[in-house]
Amino acid sequence: MLDIKNLHVAVDGKEILKGLNLRVEAGQVHAIMGPNGSGKSTLSYVLAGRAGYDITEGSISYNGEDLGALPPEERAAKGVFLAMQYPVEIPGVTTMMFLKSALNAQRRSRGEAEMDAIGVLKTVRKKAAALNVSEEMLKRALNVGFSGGEKKRLEILQMALFEPKLAILDETDSGLDIDALRLVAEGVNSLRSPDRAMLVITHYQRLLDYIVPDRIHVLAKGRIVAEGGKELALELEAKGYEQIVKDAA
Repeated sequence: MLDIKNLHVAVDGKEILKGLNLRVEAGQVHAIMGPNGSGKSTLSYVLAGRAGYDITEGSISYNGEDLGALPPEERAAKGVFLAMQYPVEIPGVTTMMFLKSALNAQRRSRGEAEMDAIGVLKTVRKKAAALNVSEEMLKRALNVGFSGGEKKRLEILQMALFEPKLAILDETDSGLDIDALRLVAEGVNSLRSPDRAMLVITHYQRLLDYIVPDRIHVLAKGRIVAEGGKELALELEAKGYEQIVKDAA
């Protein structure tokens, strides 16, 4: 589904990714781990198509298409979803209004009929209940005044509604206490599917106690320096990134 080859990415002329290679098949969950400044968020942004992240060399193939050639809205329409580390606040736009607009935009892109307000409300309420997203949250301005856990649960709700083919979760565990982490992880696990690939970006092993990946990749200095199964996360916890990077050199 996702095939990245020799990817080089620059931001404001500074090279951040320096020859990254990564392949993720449909049905798989891969984790990207690495120290601060290694390029993890840059990878998520370039996959989503954020402006200012320039591909200078290499390629990103998504279901056989050149992902780098597509604008962000086309990537989203084709099933690429980014759950951001710091979700954006949008004053004046209620959460339900945003979900209705985004859900129908996705349906239009797939050639499906739009849902009316009642249909959207029923669909959102059903999925929201499973993620402990309250009616009060749905009525509030998008992410405004939300706790870290509320913001992350809302992003998983979006993922459940939009049903992406490739979901990129950028430090979903950031700022979460253990109860919120468990709830968010349960939501992510409920969305695992043979037709969906997930890329989970995290600093810490604790998230991977709840979302068990098929493969772990260690990103350092702009490239993948080590790979392995779930046991690699435990090795990272014991040794730290510096030692793993030295061992891989």
